[in-house]
Amino acid sequence: MSTTCLEPTDSDVSAADPTRAVALDVPRTERRRRPKRNNRWVPVVALVVVVVVSAAGVNWWSHHRRAVMTTSEPLVFHTVKSDDLRIVVTDRGSLESQRETEVVCEIEPMPGWLGTRIIYLVPNGSWVKKGDLLVEFESGPLEERVDNQVIKVEQARATLLQSTARYENQQAQNVTNLSRAALNRNLAEKALNMYEDGTEGTHQIALWQHDLRIQDAQSQIKRTLANRIIRAAAHNGMKMLYKQGFRTKPDLDKALYDYLQADDEFIKAKNSLSVAVADRTKLERYEHPMKKMELDGTLSTARQALTQTDKDNISQLAQAKAAVEAAQRLLEKETEKLEKYTAQLDKRKIYSPTEGMVAYADRTPWGWAIAEGTQVGERMKILGIPDLASMQVRAEIHESVLHQVHVGHRATIRVDAFPERAYQGVVQLVAGMPSPQQGSRSSDVKLYDVVVTIDEAVEGLKPGMSAVVDISVDRLRDVLAVPVQAVVQSDGVNQCYVQTPGGVRRQQVELGPTNDRFVQVREGLEEGDLVVLNPRSIVDETRLADRGDPRKPDTPRRAATPTVPDVLARNDRAPH
Repeated sequence: MSTTCLEPTDSDVSAADPTRAVALDVPRTERRRRPKRNNRWVPVVALVVVVVVSAAGVNWWSHHRRAVMTTSEPLVFHTVKSDDLRIVVTDRGSLESQRETEVVCEIEPMPGWLGTRIIYLVPNGSWVKKGDLLVEFESGPLEERVDNQVIKVEQARATLLQSTARYENQQAQNVTNLSRAALNRNLAEKALNMYEDGTEGTHQIALWQHDLRIQDAQSQIKRTLANRIIRAAAHNGMKMLYKQGFRTKPDLDKALYDYLQADDEFIKAKNSLSVAVADRTKLERYEHPMKKMELDGTLSTARQALTQTDKDNISQLAQAKAAVEAAQRLLEKETEKLEKYTAQLDKRKIYSPTEGMVAYADRTPWGWAIAEGTQVGERMKILGIPDLASMQVRAEIHESVLHQVHVGHRATIRVDAFPERAYQGVVQLVAGMPSPQQGSRSSDVKLYDVVVTIDEAVEGLKPGMSAVVDISVDRLRDVLAVPVQAVVQSDGVNQCYVQTPGGVRRQQVELGPTNDRFVQVREGLEEGDLVVLNPRSIVDETRLADRGDPRKPDTPRRAATPTVPDVLARNDRAPH
């Protein structure tokens, strides 16, 4: 263990205390020429000089002692220089094919069933040829659905008979509709006349009521104004009497309270007048035109309804006839369904449309794995025959780095099964919504799907293999960077230890983006600076002294300041 300490010298003490230096430089001949009567002051002056020099030396030693840094092992330095810094987002995913032939269920499940049950399924991962049997479904539900459709056809035939009967009853209904339309027109005319009557109409009465409110508000303003003037005069008089000593402070406060109360009543009266005027204006400008438009519209609608009643009689009969025709078409549609369900009996078996390897779909919407005995719905994917020559990786990246990844970014892919081979790819998809959380992942963690396609043709890769994707999101040109282990954090501040002519000192730095090895330094360092790569070995005696550490400088221990624990996190590094 090596310890580096700075010891003060006599020359340093002399330089720190000019008084002592001057005293030492006084020529001996001058001291001899002094009058003999002053010799008694020489010991006193010497004593003062010694005290001053001693105090300066103690202060110097205390200052330099607090700047001492000791090391528990030899320091390793790194020269700061400008270079390009490549920023990479790394995450894991699984392989899947870019193109595949999907095999789906084309059978519509019968009502009340989740789907159609699989009774035979080709083994997952097996190699099939064109025309090989892939899937076979249970036929019992299909036959039952055909029987149910036969019933629906009979129901549609019954509907046709009912619509014919309703057509015959429509004539009586037309008479009732005509009477109702005439009544609505008469009521609308009465309502409009009652509202527009200039002497006793609803609108005129409302105007009178608003005018009365305005008059009352004006009268109230006059009364409250007079009361306010009286209270103000009383308050002024009370102030004069209070100043002359004829009234007490409570009397003065009571007068002030009465004046403020009168002023408040006056303001309320003015507000009441403003509200009354505004209500009358609203009635004239908005409510009256709106109400008149409403009544005119109601009357116009009622008149049109009455005018159209005769035509509606013919129209209602036509609608009843149309219902008969619709029932006839429904019967035809249900008959077509019966033919369709009968034809679906031929789709109980699915044969391979091409040659390739079989890959089951992940799961059904109900969470069941694709297997014999599983029920699948119509248009639901059962399995696929992927193109193994064109593959892609589907990974999930953390939300903290989502903003860095964009479509078109280049990437490097390494498959766990072939670690010696690196594939080049490009980001084709970045999901806009987080993927559903599964397994033991916390619901607080938001992960987003990213699809990276492999540009080149591949061999030996299969869907589901694990892979690592390195996405190049940025490349900083000609920036200062230091190794991440050279950065330490103290009280939330990032720092580096820098070599200077006076020794190693702490330097606060501002960090930028980072990768796994280097981090950008935006401020605090210059090109050519020497930074310590093993800052944990430094014991800063200044911090020990400031914290009242009882250890002596000659008994160093390993520094407690850790390297920055969250450099990567603060620079948008995704957790792995």
